[in-house]
Parts: sequence; structure tokens; C-alpha cells
Amino acid sequence: MQEKTRRVIIENVQPQIDGGRFPIRRAFGEKVQVTAGIFVDGHDSLAGELVYRVDGRETWHVRPMKLLGNDLWKASFRATETADYLYTVRAWIDRFRTWLDKVKKKHGAGQNVSVEMQEGAIIVEEAAERADGENRERLLARARFLKGEERTLDKIQLATEPELIRLMDTYPDRGTMTEYDKRLRVSVEPLRARFSSWYEMFPRSCSESPGSHGTFQDCIELLPYIADMGFDVLYLPPIHPIGLTHRKGRNNITQADPQDPGSPWAIGSSDGGHRSVHPLLGTMDDFKALVKEARRREIEVALDIAFQCSPDHPYVGEHPDWFRSRPDGSIQYAENPPKKYEDIYPFDFDSNQTESLCNELLDVVRFWIDKGVRIFRVDNPHTKPLRFWEWLIAEVKRGHPETIFLAEAFTRPKTMYRLAKGGFTQSYTYFTWRNLKWEIQKYMEELTQTEVAEFFWPSFWPNTPDILPEYLQVGGRLAFVVRLALAATLSSNYGIYGPAFELCENEAKEPFSEEYLNSEKYEIRHWDRNRSDSLKALIKRINIIRKENPALQQTRNLMFHKVERKEIICYSKYTDDLKNVILTAVNLDPHHTHSTWLTLPAKALGLDSNKPYQMHELIGDARYLWGAGENYIELDPQVMPVQIFRIRKHLRSEHDFDYFM
Repeated sequence: MQEKTRRVIIENVQPQIDGGRFPIRRAFGEKVQVTAGIFVDGHDSLAGELVYRVDGRETWHVRPMKLLGNDLWKASFRATETADYLYTVRAWIDRFRTWLDKVKKKHGAGQNVSVEMQEGAIIVEEAAERADGENRERLLARARFLKGEERTLDKIQLATEPELIRLMDTYPDRGTMTEYDKRLRVSVEPLRARFSSWYEMFPRSCSESPGSHGTFQDCIELLPYIADMGFDVLYLPPIHPIGLTHRKGRNNITQADPQDPGSPWAIGSSDGGHRSVHPLLGTMDDFKALVKEARRREIEVALDIAFQCSPDHPYVGEHPDWFRSRPDGSIQYAENPPKKYEDIYPFDFDSNQTESLCNELLDVVRFWIDKGVRIFRVDNPHTKPLRFWEWLIAEVKRGHPETIFLAEAFTRPKTMYRLAKGGFTQSYTYFTWRNLKWEIQKYMEELTQTEVAEFFWPSFWPNTPDILPEYLQVGGRLAFVVRLALAATLSSNYGIYGPAFELCENEAKEPFSEEYLNSEKYEIRHWDRNRSDSLKALIKRINIIRKENPALQQTRNLMFHKVERKEIICYSKYTDDLKNVILTAVNLDPHHTHSTWLTLPAKALGLDSNKPYQMHELIGDARYLWGAGENYIELDPQVMPVQIFRIRKHLRSEHDFDYFM
């Protein structure tokens, strides 16, 4: 068929990112739902199908598309492998349904359709030629019936029987078929990419002896503590040798004392660089033992990837062309005026040695993969070429598709989103600074209800070693409770920097600063993890709630509920089948009690508006009976500023709180 007379039009296939330039993202086992505008001139009926396959394989799988109305069609498939998939849409004029629709209308108007019956018989005979075996004989028999002398009404009844329609759908005439002009991609990530709980700690501060440098063995001994709280990712800041030149002292002063350990992000010394471990932490075998023991406890070790060097890094002497020289012959150190980071040299990606530099950095990642690491938190990726990351991640995933990359990029939205499009699995976000109800809702709607949800997977962190938010500084212990609950229930991926978080460390270096006083970035800290005011019991409970409720294991399924009080935010999450529905209510004011009335959308949450349902509060294990209309919520921060409910829909009677599901 000539292109200029091809009649079927396919447009606006969704989802697609930047015209198909980048893949959408799904986790293993998730559904990929595809829609498309499909139409044709005139009044012919159409048929459409979604076709998909694992990239690199020949076999295409087919899902028929369903017309939703107004020329919008839909179909879906599930991603059952951690790999890249290709998908596209095909459509054609359905000659059989076009014929059947015309015959029914003419017969209904009392017109003679004997000639049309001959046309239908020909269409069915042609389908028989495309069939084989018993299906061929079934189609030929029905074609003979349409040609025969039977009553027209009997022929129409035969033509509308489900068996004939099934056979005609199985062997369609695709002579008018159009295929969408792009093959779109979906990148399928491991389940831990969609649902994870991260715990960050500095290995050098893990010793039980105050003033002693921690080791990997000390980290191993802390694994039960981390596992008991329910975390499944242990993130370690850089574990490499630290430079001496321009080493930073306590509280980030420029003059270090001899005993100051320096910043772990000033990577490299005479002891080695990015492929070495700090000798005071232990040996490479010790690190591998940590990875092995963590995995035995169902914890993955995430390693910090910081592509930068101290002035003492072996790269500086071996590959000076990888760095930018100043007119006076010195190497340009990192700076963000007026801030200076003289203990760090950034790589120069504009040098004439870029190819060798990029290959070396890729080999660094592969080196740690060989040591058992499958998760990387990447430091400041927005300060390196975005296309570099797209290339590196693609190269890594070609051999290890299960690898996860978290982008630590607190930068402009377009840059953050481009990093995600280019392959970063998870991303730090602006959640850390979203405190008011309206700004939380607005930001979450952007992340879950726009195109952003197709490629950007947020990871919510209430604190990091770099960021002590003002809300935590002034809100005290209850502010930590509030931010923990928000992070853990709004996003399926979240993390905390501990033990500063569970011990509610909130003293800033100076007023209006987000830097910690006595920051662990520049000194070894000794933590009393058994303090009575620790939040570890609450953290454990919330992580259990997350693991027991699939609704909290994804982020896109978020629905906010209207309440009058600006201090209270309410939202629900639910599984596709509505068998698991979680409602969270949070008092954003950690200093005062607030209450409100809430009416839940019964139909949207699968509730019977004429029957009561039980609200099982999962933190305190209390149970309440709710029903249609307004229901009362009161949140006293001195008791608990958060309530997380599982909605139990089926009650034996209005007076019986037992449930069965």
C-alpha cells in the first residue's frame, strides 16, 4: 500500500518520554499500560494491538487493544524480566466488523442484505485461508452457511456468535495495517529499585570505643542493629584513602590538626585511590565480608561514587591531563564561589583525554561490582556531563541490569529530571525542604500525576550529612517523627542519615545554617545507639508497616484527601485491586494538637458507602469504626503526631470489630 493512501492513523502513543528519546521506567512485575489515538477516515471499524519484546530478542508478544471511546485505545503488559523492553502499536481496518456493522444496520432498516451476505462469506473464506487445521474447517463451514439459503436473521445470529468473532480476530486481514513509527522503550528495574529503605552511616564512626577509628568489622557487628530497624540498604560514604593536602579539620575549618581524619570525599592518597579502601577501615577482603554478611541479612551495601580527587590521588601524578590547569600551572580545585574546596580536584571532561578518563571511571564502577556491590549512590552527578552518565549507566547495565544508581543531585528540576531520563534509577528530591501542606501536595502531584512519574523515582531523605533542615532544628524530637512518617509513606523509597536521625541530632553549626555542628564529615563521632530517647523502635514499626502493606511499596498510587486544617495532611495509597488501602494522617505542627473531619471517597477506595468499615491504626494497634460522611481525626504530637491506618472493609456487623479479608 502506498504511503499516501494509507488510511489508518496512529498518534500520541503513551507513555513516551521526549518523543521516545528516553525509556519509561518500571519495576519487575509491574504493568506497562499503553494508550494510543487510533482512527481512520469514514466509518470503518478498526482493530489494534500492542506488541512488545525484550530488547535483543526476536519474538514479539501481542496484546489486543480495547477501544475506550473517542478514538482512544488501551492495552497493557507486565514486565517479567529485569531488562529493557521495546513496545509499539499496530492497527488496521477490521473488515469483518465493518461488514457486520453495515449488515446489522441495513437489516434493521428493513433493507435487503443478500449481496452483503455474499461479501461476508468471502471475508470469512479469506480468513480460512490464513487458518489451518480445525479452525480452517470451522471458518469454511460458516462461510458456506452465509452463502446458503438460510434465513437472513439466522445468518446474522451466526455472524455475531462469540466463536466466529474469536476466529476472525485470530486470523485478521492485516492488509491495511499501519505501525506506529517509533519503537518505544521501557527500562525494567529490580524490585529494590521501586521499594527500599536506606540507612546511611560512616564506617569510621562505628567503633564501640570512643576516639577509635571504626572498621568494616565494626560495621558487621552493627548489621543486627540496622536489620532490626528494618532497613534493606546500607549506604556507606566513600571508603577510600583520604588525602592530606589541604585536609579539612573539625567543623570544616581549613587547618586540620594531625589527628583530624579529613573528609571522606577528598579521595586518594599514597595508599591508593578509587579502587582502594582506607587502611584504617580494613582490607578489601574485610569489605567483601561486610557485603556478604549484609546480604545474608537481606541488606544490600550501597557504595558512594564520588568522581573527584584529593591533590594526593595517584591520578594527579599519573594523568595530569584529566584535570584543569590554571594559568599559573596549578590544578584547579573545586569551588562554588565564594566557597572553596581546596582538598578536592574535579575531573576535566573537556580535556583532550576525555575518552581515557571516561573509560577509567567506568572501570572503577565495574571494579566495585566485581567486589559484590550492586547499588551506587552517586555524589553530585549534575556537575559532570549528563551524557557521560547516560553512557556509563548503559554500559554497566548491559552486563548487570540489576544495578541501581541513586542520583544525589540537589539542583535545578530540568537537570534532575534529565539525570533520571538518562538512567539513574532513583533520585534525591526537594522533599527535604517541603514542609507546608500546600507545598508537599503540589510537589507530590508533580511527581505522581504528570509525565515525571514515568521516569523519575524519588527517594525521600529527611536529613543527610550535608543537610540539617531548619524544620528539624527547631521542631525537636517530634519534628523527626513527622518527617520520618512523611518520607516513609509518601515515597516507596526513603532513607535516613543515622544514627544522627534516630538520635534526633539537630544542633546546627551556626544560625540559619544547614550544616551540623561537629559534623561527622570532618571528625569521628561516637554514638550511643542505645539511648532511651532513640527513635529506633518507631523506625522499626514504620518499616514493618511498609513491608506488610503493598500499597506503600509504590509511589504513583497517591491520593490526597481534603481536610480543612492546614496543619493536617491526609492521603491514601492503594493496590490496583484495592485489597490493600492505607490512609496516613500527619500533624505537620510538632508543637500543638490539631483535629479535623475527613470524608473518604468511598468508590475510589473500594468502600461501600452504605456499610461501616474498620480503621486499623498500625502504629498503636488501635481500631476505629468509620462510615459514610465525616469522620473525626485528632493528632496530639505529645502522644503521636502520625496515624497510619489500614482500611478493613468487611465487618460481620456494625458492633463487631473483627474483620475477614
